[in-house]
Amino acid sequence: MENKFSFAQTLIKKAGALAIQQMNQVFDVTVKTRQDDIVTSVDTTIQTFLIQQIKDKYPEDCFLAEEESCQSPLSEGRIWVIDPIDGTLNFVTQKSDFAIMLSYFENGVGQFGLIYDVMADKLYSGGGIFPVTCNGEKLSAFDGRPLNQSIVACNTGMLLKNSHNVAELLKNVLGIRNYGCAGLSMAKVLTNQLWAYFSNVYPWDYVAASIMGKSLGYELMSLDGRDVDFKSRQMVVFFPSQYKTELQSQLSSKE
Repeated sequence: MENKFSFAQTLIKKAGALAIQQMNQVFDVTVKTRQDDIVTSVDTTIQTFLIQQIKDKYPEDCFLAEEESCQSPLSEGRIWVIDPIDGTLNFVTQKSDFAIMLSYFENGVGQFGLIYDVMADKLYSGGGIFPVTCNGEKLSAFDGRPLNQSIVACNTGMLLKNSHNVAELLKNVLGIRNYGCAGLSMAKVLTNQLWAYFSNVYPWDYVAASIMGKSLGYELMSLDGRDVDFKSRQMVVFFPSQYKTELQSQLSSKE
């Protein structure tokens, strides 16, 4: 497993360099379902690069990835989860605040996760048997702060609609942020900059942080109080495990 983890760390850095190279060239942008749901030719290029490099090294492994038809279930076999560009809108409009994410599962158990903040050159990695680090420096566990003394990140649409009572829950926090990138938002939770992250996301958006978070006192939960299914898009919260009972009681099904 150590060889695979080391390989993943090297590979994601190479993918980041490729993203920067592609970003400075002309690339295609395609609208998928609505104006703010887009994919670029860079997403496709990065995903193809990652899959090919992994296949060359580990030909029996399979993939769950954002783009195209790579949809192997996490419950069976050796599965790599790939988000080639997390925060595509930021990538296109700002050329910053985006990440590449890579995770590895064996028979449904997350072995390690990686979140690479490309422009800041910060690699968050670890989980499972590996310590969680940022650029090799070990991260501290959750510091115990209560919600009302903290800042959170939350999907704007969920906040406006008060999905699952989120607006009511967060009315007494110190501040609410929206960074437009699930990976970087969850990395801020891992580094004690945010108390929690609320959003409506797909598995490739959250699995890397969920694997790392277990080692630091965090977990992922759907807003109906259940475990995430690791299959579909769900409203989720990434939060300190010690507040689970309290959070479940406040996140009602009210819409």
